[in-house]
Amino acid sequence: MARNVAAEYRKGHLSEFIRLPLQGGLQTALTEARPDIDRAALAEALRTYHRDLGTLNKTLEEGLERLTHPASRVVVTGQQAGFLTGPAYSVHKAADAILLARDLDTEEAPVLPIFWVASQDHDADEVASTTLLDMNEELHHLSVDIPHGLPIGRVPWCAGCNHQVRKFLKDFAAPAEHKEAVGQRLLNAAKAGGSFADVFARLVHDLLGPHGLIVLDPLHPALARLMTPALARELQNPLKSSELIEDAAGRLHEQGFHPQLRRPAGATNLFIEEEGHHRRLLRFDGAQFSTDTRTYTREELERTLERDPSLLTPAAGLRPIVQDSLLPTAAFVVGPGEIAYAAQLRDIYPLHGLQQPLLWPRLSVTWLEPNVARLLRRFGVTAAQFQADPAGTLGRALASERKVGAMTLTELERVSEQLQRITGEIGGLDPTLVRAAERTRQRTTARVEHLQTLAAHALARAEDTKTGQVTRLKKHLLPGGIPQEREMNFLTYLLKHGEKPLEMLLDLPAGFVGELEIP
Repeated sequence: MARNVAAEYRKGHLSEFIRLPLQGGLQTALTEARPDIDRAALAEALRTYHRDLGTLNKTLEEGLERLTHPASRVVVTGQQAGFLTGPAYSVHKAADAILLARDLDTEEAPVLPIFWVASQDHDADEVASTTLLDMNEELHHLSVDIPHGLPIGRVPWCAGCNHQVRKFLKDFAAPAEHKEAVGQRLLNAAKAGGSFADVFARLVHDLLGPHGLIVLDPLHPALARLMTPALARELQNPLKSSELIEDAAGRLHEQGFHPQLRRPAGATNLFIEEEGHHRRLLRFDGAQFSTDTRTYTREELERTLERDPSLLTPAAGLRPIVQDSLLPTAAFVVGPGEIAYAAQLRDIYPLHGLQQPLLWPRLSVTWLEPNVARLLRRFGVTAAQFQADPAGTLGRALASERKVGAMTLTELERVSEQLQRITGEIGGLDPTLVRAAERTRQRTTARVEHLQTLAAHALARAEDTKTGQVTRLKKHLLPGGIPQEREMNFLTYLLKHGEKPLEMLLDLPAGFVGELEIP
């Protein structure tokens, strides 16, 4: 099994691949000045974007004013523009940026939280659906048709989407006052129209803008213009970043990791939007650039950048570098997959006169509604244990509740110890039998363990048939077989419990990992 990059980084390893350590790296990042950033231009571009989005208000103006401070820094995070905010971890990441920025912020050196809407991304499957669970234990799967190959920031919000939202709100079982409040948020975000990314941005702003979060869409013309220098630099040596990614991939592979990024021969880290806004990867053969449909000279691409810089966009291997060329980033709030990407990007930063910022593993919350918390307490298990092995965990808990000693780990260890004694004595009588005896011990122990697992699953099935408890816990903690925060929409909890979950989220320490019981 491949080693886990994110887990190793949390342990303080990977200094060969990631510039700053998690322990102690934050203070180093804060002391590294960014005089290259035109903060006034950045603040003005953000002001223009939010004015066009319809979200410019007093709180945001105050944040933009602080951003112009010559010593200002940002904590940045981001996510694809998921339907109705997408999975809960999108909101969790945004909240963590607020919490970390809050800890670091001073009047002498303001630190502000930024949420980068991944509007340039063209993976429709990542954003087209979402899941919510109502008070009748009914899962609601909402999905929309989004054309493939187009950046989500180019896809118009559809009238049919508004109809689906209204129908969903009507059918969703939850207290009327909470449904009304969330429904107002959704309809306010949608009624101004624009793209899917615009509606997503308004929702995130509505939820977390009052707490200082500044939303940023890199496709907006004013912001895209500020990224032109980084993209122009990449055009001058378009394969170097890909070579560095491949070099890091090879070194990671040698150390037992599975590289997240690979760059085939000739592939750059740039995309171009062609006719109909289809986003296509640029390749370079040493003389000219090409996509699957046509060729370009460097001069043509430079003219495209000058005419409309939003048409040339970074691939995953360049996006963080472009982001940090635009922003005075001190820390980047990231998930496990993003940490794995970042382990291949450290050496690309110097190509753009930059240094990789601190990577801050994102906050992670599993929400426990009252009925779920009671069930977990009854069985004496955690949500994480259940998510890892639903039937086995509950089956063993039921066996313990019924005092079935044969199902315990202690009993398995006792069997293993007895077999160890027997095989040891046999080996003492005839050394030629040692290996055969050990194989027998291992097979027998494994077989007993397998029987325990089968029995645990049988107990869980019987309990579920009788009470439906396993099915209920799966709906809450493993909707569709996926861990809660990667599938369940955060709005689920606001619809059923009002603003309390949001208040609880913003009262956590930065980087929190654990379970939260909603009272």
